[in-house]
Amino acid sequence: MNMTERISKWTYYLLILPIALVFCGWQGWAWWNWVISPTTPTNLAETVGETIQLNIPSGTSTQQIGKDLRSSGLIHSTLAWKIWASWLTVRNPEGAFKAGTYKLSTRESLPAIADDIWQGQVMRLSFTVPEGWSRWDMAKYFDAQGYFSEEEFIKAISQIPKDRYPWLPDGIEHLEGFLYPDTYELANDRVTPQQVITLMLNRFQGVALPLYQQEKDKTTLSLLEWVTLASIVEKEAVLAEERDRIAGVFSGRLKDGMKLEADPTVEYALGIRQTPDKPLTNKQIQITSPYNTYRYPGLPPTPIASPGLSSLKATLSPEKTDYRYFVARYDGTHLFTKTLEEHKAAVNAIRQQRKALKNKPE
Repeated sequence: MNMTERISKWTYYLLILPIALVFCGWQGWAWWNWVISPTTPTNLAETVGETIQLNIPSGTSTQQIGKDLRSSGLIHSTLAWKIWASWLTVRNPEGAFKAGTYKLSTRESLPAIADDIWQGQVMRLSFTVPEGWSRWDMAKYFDAQGYFSEEEFIKAISQIPKDRYPWLPDGIEHLEGFLYPDTYELANDRVTPQQVITLMLNRFQGVALPLYQQEKDKTTLSLLEWVTLASIVEKEAVLAEERDRIAGVFSGRLKDGMKLEADPTVEYALGIRQTPDKPLTNKQIQITSPYNTYRYPGLPPTPIASPGLSSLKATLSPEKTDYRYFVARYDGTHLFTKTLEEHKAAVNAIRQQRKALKNKPE
């Protein structure tokens, strides 16, 4: 080997090969940083990033998850996904990617997305059921949210889970009144009527039931009667400061053997909601229904809505009052009276006020 060949050989080992290795390493590092980066460039992430809902069924392979992420535009490379998944497995041999529905963003890096799925950070939804909603209100709401149909919900609440909730009253045909009104959170890949019902019954069991158990020796109302009366109070009371008095009026009427004559029970029976311009008619309050408290004494057979905690408390500890009547004004308040004659005069006065208000020139 001549001198020129020796110089060329050493030049290759001492100069060209290191440069080539550094170049390849730099290129590899650049590639890796790109493939794990968010698919939406960082400088655009605040305004352009897209949120994508991805469902991963149970039993989906790691390779398939990578393909789904790639086709959804959430990662750059399935090869990089395999590499990172292998690293996660080495780091935690007992772990695994979790099935579920995920809300992922193109602003997230591949490692961040992988960690979300590895830890099972499934997408969670919340729903709110306000005080005073009936089962029909709930059914329409869940249908509108796309959780399940009205029919599915109504059918599900007709199944009484006495085996899991033995405190539920005997003989009830549905769970009206015992589905506690509140805000709930759940994983959307498991949204079923049964899951929603379980959440709401658990909340009633944890919040409302202890209240009754603590005070039941101070009331003559059974659990079903308590919730039923509270549901009527809930529908009648607009202002919190009148709630105890309204509960006192109804409790007094029951004690005196008077009919409750509560408009909300007739509305429930008819499936309507009266308005100031379209109040209940004399014909409507004469309908034949066990829920018509104008026609039949005592309480209706079931609650007519889901009462909140304030109405439940008011029904257990109503205001002691001589008032036996009240009529709604048009500002959310009520005018309370003691005798039927006073009540009729109050009704007439409020109707005249309403008529004058409607005829008042603009």
